[in-house]
Amino acid sequence: MRGVPFILCLAAAAVAIFACARWIDNSYAFFAAYVVVQYIVLGTAWNILGGYTGYVNFGVTAFFAIGAYSTVVLHKLVPALPLPVMVAIGGVLAGLVGLGTGYLTLRLRGVYFSIATLALAVVVQTLITNWDFVGGARGAYVLRPRVAPLIGGEYVQYLFLIMLGLGVIVLATARAIERSALGYGFAAIRDDEAAAEASGVPTLRLKLVATTLSGGFMGMAGAPLPYYVTYLDPTSGFSLNYAVNAIAMPLIGGMGSWVGPIIGAVLVGGLQEYLRVTISSAINVLVAGVLMVVFVIVAPQGIVGLFQRKK
Repeated sequence: MRGVPFILCLAAAAVAIFACARWIDNSYAFFAAYVVVQYIVLGTAWNILGGYTGYVNFGVTAFFAIGAYSTVVLHKLVPALPLPVMVAIGGVLAGLVGLGTGYLTLRLRGVYFSIATLALAVVVQTLITNWDFVGGARGAYVLRPRVAPLIGGEYVQYLFLIMLGLGVIVLATARAIERSALGYGFAAIRDDEAAAEASGVPTLRLKLVATTLSGGFMGMAGAPLPYYVTYLDPTSGFSLNYAVNAIAMPLIGGMGSWVGPIIGAVLVGGLQEYLRVTISSAINVLVAGVLMVVFVIVAPQGIVGLFQRKK
């Protein structure tokens, strides 16, 4: 299944999921489902760079928070601006940062690139913490409307619908990359960048594309966050949960495959939501960390790799 039919299938699945959630008619179902789909988007975005290209990005929170805080800025400057427009702007800003990151770190490989992305997250967090316009260290309130536009009902339903739309876009992009010359170029860089460059693969250009796409989609995933939490501060915007889960879910589901982040997000995200309600949200990172260790030892290629091995 290629191109348009696959996108139509994704869109149909998104509509079915949204219809089921409305039929259940439970506010918590929308809040929990939003988190799971958010991690599908975030994990897939990370996978474009970390799974397809082999460049491990520890600066997830930087791009995610850029999207979130761009919404805070736009909410203050243009309160009537539609959320989809804010999401697009957040994605563009995060994508530009991703492009700059790729350009500045183009000579770094392996652990050195990962350290550079971690440093980026620290720099962005420091800037946000000292930026009074977005609340600085004390945070900022973003009150969401009571009723969702277009569809009616609670606003969280609209947020979930927006995130489902992002999921369709990101998954369609990831699958298209896998089956294109761009994806083969990414795989060549992941397997042996020096050999790929010697063979004529434009490694610099491809790395810039990967960092831009990955950063842009992470920013889009973070853009609706202020309306979801209604109060955003650096502690929540740069939460370790986002960085750990964005890596854990593709790793558990299977890196290098568009299906992997979906499996990982449903499994890990669903488990975390259940434990958050029954025990405490404080163990979310522990759950993701333990599962990562287990899968690195037992199934380093993730769940998708287990099934491929059996064929």
